[in-house]
Amino acid sequence: MRVTLSGEALRIAGLVEEETEVTVRDCLVDDDRVVVLVGVGEMGKAIGAGGEHVRRIERRLGTQVTLVEDADRAEAFVANALAPAAVYNVTVSEGEETVAYAEVDENDRGAAIGAGGQNIEAARRLAKRHHEIDEIELT
Repeated sequence: MRVTLSGEALRIAGLVEEETEVTVRDCLVDDDRVVVLVGVGEMGKAIGAGGEHVRRIERRLGTQVTLVEDADRAEAFVANALAPAAVYNVTVSEGEETVAYAEVDENDRGAAIGAGGQNIEAARRLAKRHHEIDEIELT
């Protein structure tokens, strides 16, 4: 699926690629944070030793940066998008809507949802853009 980025998202994606030398697949820009989707297998490189790359990018942008690792399969993608919550299983059901049901550890539901629902909302937006998933529900 083709994703179109805003000018600001393109600028940030370029900065992340320059700082980390990873492939940025998508970038969501919110008021209080940026969510960056990096290529499969590139999460460690994107984070950098001891989180060095993320800290440097956050200083340059003046906002929180959250990284999500891409995945080929929708189930793995949803689990990655909900990290750092412990996701045990993801099942995708296709009907009128495509819904991903994510089994999340009870103690990690708050991390999966995030303050004001920001984490699950970012996961939903990314899942819609990259795997045509209409909804993510926690079980």
